[in-house]
Amino acid sequence: MKAIVLYQQGGIDKLTYTDYATPEISETEILVQVEACAINRLDLRARQDRPEVDPFPHILGSDIAGVVADIGPRVSEISVGDRVVLSPNISCGQCNDCTDGNENLCSRQKLIGFHTNGGYAEYVAAPANNAIFIDQSLDFSSAAAIPIAYLTAWHMLITRAKIQPGEDVLILSVGSGVGSAGLQIAKLTGCRVFATASSDQKLQIARQMGADFTVNYKKVDFSQFVLDQTNGRGVNVVLEHVGQATWQQSITSLAKNGRLVTCGVTTGNEGQIDIRKMYQKQLSLLGSALGSSSELRTIIQLANNGMLNPIVDQTLPLSKAQLGHQILEDRSNFGKICLSPTLSAE
Repeated sequence: MKAIVLYQQGGIDKLTYTDYATPEISETEILVQVEACAINRLDLRARQDRPEVDPFPHILGSDIAGVVADIGPRVSEISVGDRVVLSPNISCGQCNDCTDGNENLCSRQKLIGFHTNGGYAEYVAAPANNAIFIDQSLDFSSAAAIPIAYLTAWHMLITRAKIQPGEDVLILSVGSGVGSAGLQIAKLTGCRVFATASSDQKLQIARQMGADFTVNYKKVDFSQFVLDQTNGRGVNVVLEHVGQATWQQSITSLAKNGRLVTCGVTTGNEGQIDIRKMYQKQLSLLGSALGSSSELRTIIQLANNGMLNPIVDQTLPLSKAQLGHQILEDRSNFGKICLSPTLSAE
């Protein structure tokens, strides 16, 4: 099969389009013919330097949609030809967190494409339990755009921050996968949305998607913008996934009893907190990482029904993975960049 293989970590040039052995499956696994695989920012870090990446040589790609090409002898509820998206998290299934339905807290969990070979290839092997059926109405690129971005945003806003209709929600970097997913989820819940982005073009798209207030964070202090638009009150919830560069403004943007929920540190791990302001305003700081398979099944069903519409910036041929990584590094996309082994590079 053709695949993008990482023989060693480093720059974009380390992504090699080459022939690679088609994976073999175990008794409880399925083989999926990949139709689309979305690129995540984690892929960039995995390519660059993350020490947890395994095995080597390595195939990246955690967000995978395709058609079942083969099944193991102990797989009974999935058939060859089924259209599926793969849940990216492989949990142990035995610890207390897994049995409680919180497999994203499993200390032995693995992420497809990070701790295993992934979807930058024509075929990928995965546990049958990770397969979720998708309707004919949902195209493969849209399905591949869902797992990590939408599951992360859903767990942040619905499960952790518990957003309610009528609340004000600030979405940082709305053009990112998590940001565009968060915008849709907040609007679906009935919230008023404030959105930040690095360009006016991205903000225009956000407004078309339903954002109520938009601000270019390169031109304006977004926390001051939020306070001005709310008569000094602030927002109920901030979806934070940028990290150090935006931490202070994010906290300043919160109203009394506000909740900041974070899932990422793209710009750095360190963030200072004024403890006095935190307890005086009774703020809540919430961490969030991925989500459960039951949450993902709910999201997929909403997408199957057309209630959530995954945002895909563009789908590139698999051989153009280097270009896909460059687009993400340049932050010039709005929504997900997908790779497809079935697209011609010509």
